[in-house]
Amino acid sequence: MIKKSHGSLLLTLAALAQPMVCLAQSETVEEVVVFGKDFVPPVNSSGTKSDTPPIETPASLSVISRDLLDSWGASKLTEALRYTPGVNAEPFGVEPRFTSVNMRGFTAAAAGIFRDGLALINPGWAVSYNLEPYGAERVEVPRGPASVLYGQGSPGGLINFVSKLPKDQAFGEVGLEFGNNDRKQAQFDVGSSFDDAGTWSGRLTGLIRESDTQIDYVPDDRQFLAGSLRWRLSDDTSFTFLGTYQQDKTKPSQSLPALGMLEPNPNGRIPVSRFSGEPGLDDYDRSEFSVGYQFEHRFNDSVRFFQNTRYNDVKLTEIAVYSMGISQNPADADRIVFRRAAFSYGTLEGLTIDNQLHVALGSDAVKHKVLAGVDYQDVSAWHRQHHNATLTPIDIFAPVYGVANITRPAPWGDDDIELDQLGVYLQDEIKIQEKLIFNLGARYDRATSSTYSRLSQSKTQDQTDDELSLRGGVVYVFDSGFAPYASYAESFLPSSGVDAAGNPFDPETGRQYEVGVKYQPKSFNGLFTLALFDLERTNFVDRDDDFNLFQTGKASSRGVELEAFTAMDNGLSYIASYSYLDTEQKENMLPELIGKQFPQIPKHKAALWLDYNFKSIGLDALGVGFGARYQSSTFSDDLNTVESPSYTLYDAAVHYEWNNMRVALNIQNLADKEYASSCFTRFSVLCTVGETRSIRGSFRYRW
Repeated sequence: MIKKSHGSLLLTLAALAQPMVCLAQSETVEEVVVFGKDFVPPVNSSGTKSDTPPIETPASLSVISRDLLDSWGASKLTEALRYTPGVNAEPFGVEPRFTSVNMRGFTAAAAGIFRDGLALINPGWAVSYNLEPYGAERVEVPRGPASVLYGQGSPGGLINFVSKLPKDQAFGEVGLEFGNNDRKQAQFDVGSSFDDAGTWSGRLTGLIRESDTQIDYVPDDRQFLAGSLRWRLSDDTSFTFLGTYQQDKTKPSQSLPALGMLEPNPNGRIPVSRFSGEPGLDDYDRSEFSVGYQFEHRFNDSVRFFQNTRYNDVKLTEIAVYSMGISQNPADADRIVFRRAAFSYGTLEGLTIDNQLHVALGSDAVKHKVLAGVDYQDVSAWHRQHHNATLTPIDIFAPVYGVANITRPAPWGDDDIELDQLGVYLQDEIKIQEKLIFNLGARYDRATSSTYSRLSQSKTQDQTDDELSLRGGVVYVFDSGFAPYASYAESFLPSSGVDAAGNPFDPETGRQYEVGVKYQPKSFNGLFTLALFDLERTNFVDRDDDFNLFQTGKASSRGVELEAFTAMDNGLSYIASYSYLDTEQKENMLPELIGKQFPQIPKHKAALWLDYNFKSIGLDALGVGFGARYQSSTFSDDLNTVESPSYTLYDAAVHYEWNNMRVALNIQNLADKEYASSCFTRFSVLCTVGETRSIRGSFRYRW
């Protein structure tokens, strides 16, 4: 039962959904597909910004469908990426605040998260994003540099969150979810056409969650609402207006001393639920809203124009008490942990617009899909930080809270950051005899960035960067379904802010060579991919133990990725993946780091998810799922002297469907394994804990 205190939230949800529900119920639909099993991606628009099938795209990419998200019961974007090769989606374990993700060894958190093809840039790490998976139609993951199409971005790739949009027919879904850690969630997704001609159609999606987490005192509360309205002026012209609102309330994630997590402690193992902060002080409160539109006009069968625009506004308050490590005083008996506090406040406003002209040319023998585009970003951010406030130490094995003496220190940084980027790009997809496909692209960017310090009342950084980015690839599709390919791509990322000495950063660049083969069988629904790549990143910005930004030299990442999507007629669907990654510091201002591997990056990752329904014995309504995830050991420090062990986790699901209803039970980390997801150095070695067993039961009704 839902507690009475949550009733008002659920009534609010119901009230929001009711107008759309009534519209949907007014339509008569004889037959709908209630719950699907579409694991195999038909199209990945992020790879080429077109409708090119994945097998014809000379690059490594993944598509996580809505059905896969439902099958896993994914409630965080990181959970949706667990089975994707080349992606380390949870490098720091339990992280309810934001999406911290690495792709091909490089972070993609600040410049690799996209929504509907438009970047969610986080300049200077001012604010953060944590998109709600229930609002996604699918998640697309093209790997490798993508600056030719998207401008500034991570060299490892990007994650494109594709929002749910209106449909022509009436539909609806309401659902409830309950789980351990006192989890309660209600959600709805309804839509309809508003007139017989289909001129107007809309969709409204919402979710409210009140939940604890496995970490004491850390909630995972969320309110989410997304609406879209399509105005179809004619068969050739349409406007789709989109808006979202999201409010997250949680607390900072926890890091615990390695002595008691990674190494033996005479007092025993530190509980993975331990909260090392201050319950009455720690806070993480983020609100976000966005509005935008997608405009499309088809001039004729060969020429189409598309414009995608979004305005984004985010506000963040974060107060974090964090561990410094266990006292080395013998009198403290390996129990006392020193702590500090950080206060961070941030806002971000961004306007992004992407204009695309698609032109189809050529004959039956040689076809061209030409894309010409102009995009623009205007981002303004403010970030104030108060760091290194010392708190009363705590006994990590028997904590007593509420005794911390703290005075917020003077601001360590108080900056206004402005970022503008104008890009012009051109791409030509050339298909010869329906077999040989070339993808050629080029882009010119002009980016300006400035940082104004409110503390010194002066500009600490003001620069303009220009860059030409190139991409080229070729793929040959055989009649058998095999498609070998090769490609080259570059990335470009302006670096806002300054280092501790006040020096501005040079732009970051990347380049990648990739070869591979894809296979799409004729006899069943499947897609198999093998990719080998060599990726180099130059001038990237990182943070030291004191949160100071600094710019490193050059690093490389080489690896192999395998992925398989299959949906069989006998009711079996599966996704399997494997990644091998060899990272290396090639140049660095600290000579002792040259030749070292990146910390928190595993060399090996493997995953398998199976979903089977029993239609072969007449039980179409019953299905089960099982998954396994393996990650090899990772280094915890830049010098590669401390190593976090490998781990294997298991997931399971059972679902039953009848009369437009679906009941499911999802269990993540089935064996309830306690493990350190990774460790890192912050004056001493600290570890973050991975997700323990999560049990979620859900009920959905669709019409």
